[in-house]
Amino acid sequence: MTAQRAILKNGLAPQSQRGDNMSVVNALAKDFTPEARAHQWGNLLEFARHSKTETGFGYLLDDATVSTEKPVELWISCRMVHVYSLAWIKEQKPEWKELATHGVHCLQNYFKDHEYGGWYSAISRELNEDGTCNVVDETKAAYAHAFVVLAASSAIIAGIEGGSELLDEALQSQENIWWETDHHKVRESYNRDFTETEAYRGVNANMHTVECYLAAFDATGERLWLDRALDILKWVLDEQARATNWRVAEHYDSNWNPLPEYNIDRPTDPFRPYGHTPGHGLEWGRLALHAGAELDRLGEDIPMWILECADQVIERAIRDGWDADGQPGFVYTTGEDGRPIARERMHWVMCEALGAATTLADALSGASGYGKLVGSEARVTALVEKIDQWWRYANEYLVASPGQWRHELGTENQPTAVTWGGKPDAYHVAQMLLLPDLRLAPTFALGLLS
Repeated sequence: MTAQRAILKNGLAPQSQRGDNMSVVNALAKDFTPEARAHQWGNLLEFARHSKTETGFGYLLDDATVSTEKPVELWISCRMVHVYSLAWIKEQKPEWKELATHGVHCLQNYFKDHEYGGWYSAISRELNEDGTCNVVDETKAAYAHAFVVLAASSAIIAGIEGGSELLDEALQSQENIWWETDHHKVRESYNRDFTETEAYRGVNANMHTVECYLAAFDATGERLWLDRALDILKWVLDEQARATNWRVAEHYDSNWNPLPEYNIDRPTDPFRPYGHTPGHGLEWGRLALHAGAELDRLGEDIPMWILECADQVIERAIRDGWDADGQPGFVYTTGEDGRPIARERMHWVMCEALGAATTLADALSGASGYGKLVGSEARVTALVEKIDQWWRYANEYLVASPGQWRHELGTENQPTAVTWGGKPDAYHVAQMLLLPDLRLAPTFALGLLS
């Protein structure tokens, strides 16, 4: 189904969704302004374009060259397709369309496993003489497959060649391989031929699955994907996080029993760190608010648990993460008591803080079907003050130059690379820069289009 057919199927937005796209943050913020964001946006796109390789998008280093020590990874290539699809919708520059088209081509021709299905986790940067590439990591991972769906959803809405076929195959994979009907969540990973699955289950992969299912709903109009996103959100937030003082537990066994000691010897792991991750709490809260707003677009009431849970997990993440050790910045991980474990500051956490606070401020202001609460004006004012404070912090410490964000800072806010070296990720910054100019729903690509 095309994006335009999805718009027709879902119908006009309810009255609460019509009209001005402007976030309350745009009206109140003194530093986090449209002009400041636009300056970062343009420079970000120019810098990130250097990640293009023959087979996708590589791991970008500080000097705008692609790492020769790392392969081309699926999750990075998918994120770049997403970002440049958004850029094409927003600006209609042919170079952005070309980059998105290149990415879709590489996903379908080089990353895709034509024998067993799915997409490889990593491939070589260069093509062989016969036009093939070498597979570096044949693992099939739910985390990266979620980004295939996100990339395809944005591509089809942007009108990128090959996006429709990619989305059809990616959603079929979600249906046939990843979704566990008994648990209403996705499995973590498989070997190449899908005969062996990992005993571990993680909410990180499921969080990005929520994200991609919301995008798939916007791209197809198929209610199944919204309902599955809501199923995951309700379990993680209304059941699990509510029972653990609004901290999201990250790690589980195959029956979804918590593994609180998982990776205790790897506190700075980039994808499965020990403990709780405030940045993920922020991201979960934002995604919940988007999901509720999607229901409003359909003319349905938003369940009360959505705003309550989003508010609580976002506020908990702010209390645990920001300035937690006496230095400005969000720490990477905390323990069950909220005390810092990994005190490094990641750029993506700051981006999610800005995005989560923006969406929460809009929801508390009554946007997208969320009713205003008593005292919400003061809450909104406080959130916007935090947003301005965090934006000033980001520009002082994280922004090396416009559009180039240091991915990691040490405990004294000095550049470091314990977990993340280089600047491979444009996705978190790009989405943060766009959020104040969009409604809470639909998601990024359809929001920009409509």
